Amino acid sequence: MQDRPHGSLLVEIQPFLVITDRDYILFDAGLGFRNEDGVLQIHQHLIDHGVNPMEITKVLMSHLHKDHSGGVSAADPITGERTLTFPNATYYVNNEEMLYAMEHAGKSYLSEDIILLQQRDNVVFTTGNGSIDGYIHYELTGGHCPYHQVFLIDDGEDKVFFGGDVAPQISQMKSRFVAKYDYDGKRSMELRQEFMERGKQEGWTFLFYHDTKEPFARF
Repeated sequence: MQDRPHGSLLVEIQPFLVITDRDYILFDAGLGFRNEDGVLQIHQHLIDHGVNPMEITKVLMSHLHKDHSGGVSAADPITGERTLTFPNATYYVNNEEMLYAMEHAGKSYLSEDIILLQQRDNVVFTTGNGSIDGYIHYELTGGHCPYHQVFLIDDGEDKVFFGGDVAPQISQMKSRFVAKYDYDGKRSMELRQEFMERGKQEGWTFLFYHDTKEPFARF
């Protein structure tokens, strides 16, 4: 980390696994890095916690920026063949975000990581707001990027909210912070306040993708 470019922004990356009585749900897919043994880091983390990566049933993508979607697919170190990293899962991706990502490939979006999403039949492209299997709710928010979406799991007992990069850190939830790197920083700030109030009233557990010091919280 000491060798990173001057002025660069250090961000912590933290996909989440949520296990319900119906699913093994992964929220966003991380960077797609491999460890020194050649195993995908996200696979190794799951294995270390007793979860076979092939057991993942759903991958819910808030958006497709490279720090969230680098682990969507992976190239075989020997053959170079690229496959989805969770082949038994159904991926849920906003349709407009997919199109936007491919049109703006380069700095924030890496087309080689995500293009397989357009070529596989285990991908569901969402539009607007809706629900999955009656207990996972998604909401199009914009804010961080034009077609960012958030998710709320409500299984009748617990409510777990994943706000992606609209609600990335607990410190941002507690302050009226406008990020210059957001597509619409003011909108993101307003959304954080709205979600925090809704979460207080309904007892949500918040998951923070970019906060390893306090990865989850209730308000």
